[in-house]
Amino acid sequence: MARQRWTQNHSSSTIIARSSTAGDELWIGWHAVPVPAPPFPVADPLGEALHVLRMDGVFYCRSELGEPWGMTLPATPGCLWFHVVTSGGCRLTVDGGEHVLRPGELALVPHGTGHVLRSAPDALAPDIRAIPHAMLDGRYALLRHGGAGPATRMVCGAVRFGHPAARDLVDRLPELIRVEPSPLGDRVQDTLRLIAAEVEDGRPGSDAVITRLADVLVIQAVRGRLERDAGARTGWLGALADDRIGRALAAVHREPERDWTVASLAATAAMSRSAFAARFTELVGEPAMAYVTRWRMQAAVDVLSGGDATVAEVARRFGYRSEAAFTRAFTRVVGEPAGQVRRRATARGPAGLEAFAGPG
Repeated sequence: MARQRWTQNHSSSTIIARSSTAGDELWIGWHAVPVPAPPFPVADPLGEALHVLRMDGVFYCRSELGEPWGMTLPATPGCLWFHVVTSGGCRLTVDGGEHVLRPGELALVPHGTGHVLRSAPDALAPDIRAIPHAMLDGRYALLRHGGAGPATRMVCGAVRFGHPAARDLVDRLPELIRVEPSPLGDRVQDTLRLIAAEVEDGRPGSDAVITRLADVLVIQAVRGRLERDAGARTGWLGALADDRIGRALAAVHREPERDWTVASLAATAAMSRSAFAARFTELVGEPAMAYVTRWRMQAAVDVLSGGDATVAEVARRFGYRSEAAFTRAFTRVVGEPAGQVRRRATARGPAGLEAFAGPG
């Protein structure tokens, strides 16, 4: 028989018996109620949060540019743009500021703000959608543009994230993130060097390698920024670092379809209901069940956006007895009917510049 560690909450009559093998028993007065063992403490809160950064829409473009050249990238709400200079250089103008990008440098425009790339301040910059480009596969294009002057090579990309909670992470980022060249050992720079090598070598399969490296690059850059910016780690992201509330949040994130209650969440956090409810609201900024409902609907958006499950199937998956009740809750939280989200997903066309920025 596994040894048990008994603890008592002196502010209430709740006693918890912990077992190393079979979960917990929650004692209320003299009655024992079995509850599942709580998940492991969240040792890596940021890692737990970054799981929502699964890329839904992606478009990558390898650009070969000769001076003078320029291009305007229109505003693309809900989309993150990134630009990697592998050789040459360029000027990036965004939000009223101009930034010179050099080889080995990465720039992210997290909020889809319209911006301009050009070789010189006076270079013409037509809309990128008006510049001919060759689609090499469903999400990778080759763009050749400009004059006969010195060359610049870049890898650019547009990314959307499938899980709506990812938008909350991205909203914490500034209008522009620059990652400048640094000594060996920096993981972002290691990835940038691998991308540059693939661009320069042009070996068979380089397009596939570059797209996968770019996926890694975006996650690395977002992670690095959030690690350095303590001010961004607020709300649920900051609460993940709390030993007890973090456990409850991680459990909700991993099992959004479970029939959570304040009591079951408090048991997961090994707290009394009242202490848990107060602490959760203090750290996260909203009551526990409001957060559960919102996260559950965000997860439902993720499933519906796949286009495979019907609204009725998603309703049952997330514990709703009727499609109508689910639709009402979904519309209240998300702001549009579940059926509309699914129809948009099934009508989605092939990737390309127009898929991100709309028609020119």
